[in-house]
Formats: sequence, C-alpha cells, structure tokens
Amino acid sequence: MSQARKPLHRVDPVWDRISQEAQRAVLDEPLMGGLIHACILHHDSLEKALSYRFSAKLHSNEMSQIILRDIADEAFADDRSIVESAQADLMAIYERDPACHRLLQPIVFFKGFQAIQAYRIAHWLWAQGRKDLSYFVQMRVSEIFGVDIHPAATIGKGIMIDHAHSIVIGETAVVGDNVSMLHSVTLGGTGKEEEDRHPKIGDGVLIGAGAKVLGNIKVGHCSRIAAGSVVLADIPPCKTVAGVPAKIVGEAGCDQPSVSMDQLISSAPQ
Repeated sequence: MSQARKPLHRVDPVWDRISQEAQRAVLDEPLMGGLIHACILHHDSLEKALSYRFSAKLHSNEMSQIILRDIADEAFADDRSIVESAQADLMAIYERDPACHRLLQPIVFFKGFQAIQAYRIAHWLWAQGRKDLSYFVQMRVSEIFGVDIHPAATIGKGIMIDHAHSIVIGETAVVGDNVSMLHSVTLGGTGKEEEDRHPKIGDGVLIGAGAKVLGNIKVGHCSRIAAGSVVLADIPPCKTVAGVPAKIVGEAGCDQPSVSMDQLISSAPQ
C-alpha cells in the first residue's frame, strides 16, 4: 500500500538566514522578542514578513492593518517579481551599507528599505488601475518614512536608499537596477508641464546626499553625482559630475559606483 508523500518545502536561503538571525536576536535581547516574532518568526516566507511590516507601519484610523495586509498579500501573489526585487534590495543594502551587519536589519529597522517595498506595492496598485489606493500608500509612506515616491514612477531592483530622509521621486521618473542614493535626493521636474518631465537614471548610478536631478534628462549607466549637485542636463555613462549646475569633473572612477559607494571626487581620474 503506497504511502502519502510529504510535501516539499520551498528552499529560500535568504529567508532561512533571516530567520536564523531573528532567533539569535531574541536570544541576545529578549526585550526585542515581541517585535522580532511579529516581524519575522511568525512568518514562513519573506513576502509574508514584508506584508506584515507594510501593514503594521502604514495602517491608520483611515485604513486598517487587516485591509493593508490583504492588499500586500494580493500584490505578492499576483507578481512574483515584487518579492525578487525585495530580495535584491535587501542584498544591495547588506553589501553596500557598512552599518548593515544582518539581513534582518533592513526589514525591521531601515526606513529606506521599508519605503521602497511599500512603493513597489503602490506601483502594483497603480498598474492595476487602483490609483486612489496607490495614492493612499504614497501619502502614508511620505507621512511615516519621509519618502515621497509617486506610484507611477518606474524603479528597478537592487536599490539602496541610505538614511532615506526627504527622498522625492516624481511621476515619470525611471530608476534603473543597482542604483544607490543617499538622503535628500530629488528626482524632480523643472516646471508645471504634465508630460514626461522627470529624470531617467541608468543602472549602477550613485547619487550623493542632497543631489537634485531635474527635468526629463538622462543619467548614463554607472555615473556618479556628487553630494549637493544640481543636475539639469544629460550625463554620459561612467562620468562624475559635481556642482551647481553640475558639470563633468572626471570619470566615474570604477565599474560600479553604486556598489563601491566611493563619493570622493579626488578618486576620479581627471
């Protein structure tokens, strides 16, 4: 007589490591047990943990946690790429941010990671035609995290937003894969035009703190924008720009500026 086969469990080494880190965190600091269990250990996958964190952070008297969690679960179930992008974002932060020592940290503590995951759900809602709900998520992300990303913006994977205070990304902006940006970055327009009016950021770009990139311009792959710069014109690939208005001051200095996170202009060959 044949025996019923036990179901195979999906192997996810990233989630397994996060779960192990969470268990260690509770042992190291029992007072964090409630939070760590709620965020990580009560869940069996990264998407379930992200769904909980999204709803726990953004709910209000106007929208319950249960409703927001249902929305997030629906998004993750419908589009697997949202989870894949979250994994890439998580690894980007772990690899590029010297203050990140565990994969656990961005999920529980880092508002840049949490904000970009909430944007991804808002973007899914926008694509579904549920624009008022996507605007609600945008509003709550701005209120809670100080990050204002229009749900229609197109953002790739492997994104690190360090510190993430006062980030603004406009409606028609496009951000490529493996981009790093620091606090107070604006990808904005230059006036009140309603058409394609925001920057297009290539892959591997590093955008320094306080930089403003304005208008429907292109920033080439693997370029660097120095802190405090105001970029008003196209930037060729693999260049470093600085100043107000920004001008080319040298080469990018390496193959992947967004990964190396080297922001010293002097390191770029002149």
